[in-house]
Amino acid sequence: MAVVMRLSRRGKRNAPFYHLVVADEKKPRDGAFIETLGTYDPRKKEKRCSWNKERVEYWLARGATPSETVGHLLKS
Repeated sequence: MAVVMRLSRRGKRNAPFYHLVVADEKKPRDGAFIETLGTYDPRKKEKRCSWNKERVEYWLARGATPSETVGHLLKS
């Protein structure tokens, strides 16, 4: 089972809000996931991201691969 860290979309139409989740890569984007690690709100100007750093580091150490977007968010 390959595990990936990715964004799961929530919110209304034209008002996106995302959860940072750990999921099996074969599952759909908004489908079943293993754990929720945090949130990302692209509409806010301040503090767009908030997540549990300990759990993110735990999953990265376990071999979870972040998606391209999540990788950019983790670096900033």
